[in-house]
Amino acid sequence: MAENNFTGTKEYVASSELMASVNVAIALRKPLLIKGEPGTGKTMLAEAVARSLGKRLIIWNIKSTTKAQDGLYVYDTIQRLYDGQFGVEGVDDISRYIKLGKLGEAFDSEEQVVLLIDEIDKADLEFPNDLLWELDQMEFYIHETKRTIKAKQRPIVIITSNAEKELPDAFLRRCIFHYIAFPDAALMEEIVKVHYPEIEENLLQNAMTAFYDIRAMRDIRKKPSTSELIDWVNALQIGGISAERIQTELPFIGVVVKKDEDLQAVLHRAD
Repeated sequence: MAENNFTGTKEYVASSELMASVNVAIALRKPLLIKGEPGTGKTMLAEAVARSLGKRLIIWNIKSTTKAQDGLYVYDTIQRLYDGQFGVEGVDDISRYIKLGKLGEAFDSEEQVVLLIDEIDKADLEFPNDLLWELDQMEFYIHETKRTIKAKQRPIVIITSNAEKELPDAFLRRCIFHYIAFPDAALMEEIVKVHYPEIEENLLQNAMTAFYDIRAMRDIRKKPSTSELIDWVNALQIGGISAERIQTELPFIGVVVKKDEDLQAVLHRAD
């Protein structure tokens, strides 16, 4: 486990609990399921793990139309038909028209990779169950070529969810689970300073105070995320805004607040 021990990176500040969850998942050879509200760094975690361990990152972005089969392989019958019509050599070799998906690519890699299955809850309810065998056994069968693709090196699997749908119990039993809580002020300050180590202290503190005040408002529909605070701080620095102006004027507040109703609520409160 020592060589696959995740300790965070200079660019990604991880709590000790999160680092422990990553390392337990690696040691137990189980997928790590990460939940948390948008903007808490779930996707960036996979990038940080890959960078920290010196491994290639493969990203499978899940959409509402994604099927489990898409991650295994696709048989390109259309291309084979075209090739047959134009007399392309080798059209009888079906294997030429088998395109591995992201999961298949991770299994077929000679080196261990980090596989990110991003936003699994966007797919239909059957999607996680359809992957149970493949994630357990680390193999799948290609019917067209009668070939079994078995993982050469078991990938480190990180799965993210925004909790839009409940995931099946059978799927959850096979995962290590970690919820990334929204950063408190101390951790948030550390995160911002990773991006802007030379930031003026009063500017940062005033921006953070305003930011957390907005998040605490009951009638805010979309709470601003960590990435939006980082962008706001950058805008304040570029604009030469003094720390004192932040609390009274909320300059560039559109960087933080993205809905009309939220903007009206924030500006009304500021008045």
